[in-house]
Amino acid sequence: MFVLRLFVYLILAALVASLAMFLIQRDARYLRFAWQLVRFSAVFLLVLGVLLMMGRLILYAF
Repeated sequence: MFVLRLFVYLILAALVASLAMFLIQRDARYLRFAWQLVRFSAVFLLVLGVLLMMGRLILYAF
């Protein structure tokens, strides 16, 4: 769980930094990067959640 929490904090820091860079420079590539970061981290968290649930189901099924 520590690694998951660290991942979320790093993603949030990267999002804040990219949005701040967009506000400073008005370059759309920072918004694209932020959107890609949100999409990929959401997919990663969903896959990780499914794997954790499968592990618990397998562990308690036997």
